[in-house]
Amino acid sequence: MVATRPAAKNVIQRVRFYLDADLSPRIAAIGRDLGLDAVSAHDVGMTEADDADQLGRAASEGRILVTRNRDDFIQLTLEAYHEHRPHAGLLLIAATGRHHQTSRVAHALRQWAGGRPIVVPYSVHWLTVR
Repeated sequence: MVATRPAAKNVIQRVRFYLDADLSPRIAAIGRDLGLDAVSAHDVGMTEADDADQLGRAASEGRILVTRNRDDFIQLTLEAYHEHRPHAGLLLIAATGRHHQTSRVAHALRQWAGGRPIVVPYSVHWLTVR
């Protein structure tokens, strides 16, 4: 019998996504069809919520927040870190000209998730959509 270590409390064991209101809800729908655990702000009635509330919702569900809104969410991530508030990671979509194509974004999320068995809280990552 092989002993395994219990999961650390400060890592997320399965990548779960929360898409900010600035992204199409179709990305989450396509992502779910691809086997991702993805919800959007549109799915949960948070389209009018401010960025801090979006980040809080994502963190409360253990979901990495996906957005194109780089500057605001980097600042909020720093604040969450310094104030010891929950945070489940941030995934920023790099503007490539294709970032608005829902299917490409969903497939990029699937590829990104496949290469990361864990996401560390307060981490900031970039997603390039090809």
